[in-house]
Amino acid sequence: MRSCSTDGATGGGEGPANPAFDAAFASACARVALANVARPYPHKLDHLLVAGADATAADHIALHPVFSGSYDWHSSVHMHWLLVRILRLHPGVPERGRIVAWLDDRLTPALLARERAYCASSAGGTFERPYGWAWLLELRAELERLRQSDSRAVAWCAALDPLAVDLATRLEAFVRSAPYPIRTGAHANTAFAAILAIDYAHACDAPQLAAVLEDAARRWHGDDRDAPLHWEPSLTDFLSPSLAVAAFVRAVLPPASFPARLSALLPHGIGPLADPPRVSDRADAQIAHLDGLALSRAWMLRRIGAGLPADDPRRDDLAAASARNLAAGLPHVLGGNYVGEHWLASFAALALGDVP
Repeated sequence: MRSCSTDGATGGGEGPANPAFDAAFASACARVALANVARPYPHKLDHLLVAGADATAADHIALHPVFSGSYDWHSSVHMHWLLVRILRLHPGVPERGRIVAWLDDRLTPALLARERAYCASSAGGTFERPYGWAWLLELRAELERLRQSDSRAVAWCAALDPLAVDLATRLEAFVRSAPYPIRTGAHANTAFAAILAIDYAHACDAPQLAAVLEDAARRWHGDDRDAPLHWEPSLTDFLSPSLAVAAFVRAVLPPASFPARLSALLPHGIGPLADPPRVSDRADAQIAHLDGLALSRAWMLRRIGAGLPADDPRRDDLAAASARNLAAGLPHVLGGNYVGEHWLASFAALALGDVP
C-alpha cells in the first residue's frame, strides 16, 4: 500500500495530525470499493430459513439487489459509505464518474424497496442487528452531509430514507428493550453501533433516537468502572469493547462531565491498548479482524482524546497510542487478501478523519 501523506488535519479538529485521507489514497480506496461492491463472490450469506420451500435462500443477489457485494451485507453497506465519503471529501477524484454511476444505478427506490422488504420479513427480524443497521444509518448520515454540496445526493437520500427510518425505529426499540449492553469486540457490540447511530440522529434530525441512545449510555454504562483492559484483545476482535464504551459515553455526555467519567472507566490509562495487536494470519477471515482493530482503536482513541480539555495530559498519551495503532493497521488496508480488503478501507477512512 502507498504511504499516506502526513500533511493535513485529522478531520473534525480532533487532535494532532494523522496521515491524511488525501486525494491519492482516496482514489486507491475508491478503486477497491468499486471492485468490492460489484464482486458477488465469495459471499457469506446470513439468512434465516423460515420454510422448507424457500427457493431463494442461496440467491443473495435476488435477496439483496443493492448490498450483495463485498463478501457480506454489512461490508457492502460500509463500502458504499466509503464511496459517498470519498465523493464528499474529494469531489474531483478520478473515479468520480464511476462512483456516481454506481450510486445512481443502485440507490434507487425500487431496489432499496426490496432491501427494505427483506429486512421487514420474517427472515429479517434480527438480520444484521445492530452492526449492519448502524452502518446503514451512517451511510444515510454521510449522504446527508454530501447533499449540502452535491445535488445528486438528494435523490440518493430520498431513496434510502424508508429503509433508514425503518432501521432507526427498530434500533430504537431494541435499545429501549435491552437491559444490558453487548460488550463483544465484534459485530454485536452495542456501543459501536450507538456511536454510528448517534451520528445519524444528529445529521438527519432524529431527536427521539438520540434521546434513547443517551439514556442507554446512562443505563448500560453509568456504573462502569475500571474496564478490564488486560482481557483485550480476543483473537477475532475488530473493536475494543472498553474503548467503544468510552467513545460512546463521550458522544453523549456534556463535555464538562466526560473527563471524570473517563477516569472512572480507565483509571490507569489505556495500558496494553496502546500497543497494536499482533496479526498471525491475514488469510484467515477472523484473525484478519485484528488489522481492523488497530484502525478502530486509532479512531476511538482520537475521539476520546478530543473529549478532554486541551491541558489534560491524557490527550498526548491517547494521541500517541492512536498514531501507533494507525501505523500498524494502514499498511494492510489495500492490496492484501480479500478477507481483509473487502472492508478495511472503510475503517481506515474512519481513522484518518471523521466528523467530531
